[in-house]
Amino acid sequence: MTTIDFSPLFRSMIGFDRMAPSLENAFRNEAGGYPPYNVEVEDENKYRITMAVAGFAEGDLGLETKENLLTVTGSRKQDDDEDARRYLYRGIATRSFERRFQLADYVKVVDARLENGLLHIDLVREVPEAMKPRKIEIRGDNGHYIEGTSAQAETRAAA
Repeated sequence: MTTIDFSPLFRSMIGFDRMAPSLENAFRNEAGGYPPYNVEVEDENKYRITMAVAGFAEGDLGLETKENLLTVTGSRKQDDDEDARRYLYRGIATRSFERRFQLADYVKVVDARLENGLLHIDLVREVPEAMKPRKIEIRGDNGHYIEGTSAQAETRAAA
């Protein structure tokens, strides 16, 4: 496998030092697998992960978030009755699984529910007010604001 050199990007990007390992991990991990899932974008700051977990009860599933990593696990207990069964064909997989999702900063899980064999996990990005973009006015040498920018005119009109 080839390795991608991200050093040219880091010359002009600051604070993205976790991006390179994340992209390399995405290259290594194959898409698909078990259980199948969808990732939906509901709007700019709302997402939903839907996983097909047929055969799993609520108590068989686990969700955990730690350091921007969402881990979904499923472990089904073997019934004594199931050991006695003989199958001609067994197409419904109920094996244990662990699926991991890397979450962006400020994305958190707000709801998880199991409906009709589908696990729905709702996520929301909540950027703190201090992290949102803001306009900064520029002062001249004499301490007065420099005229001519529409952002400054809007700021003064609002005040």
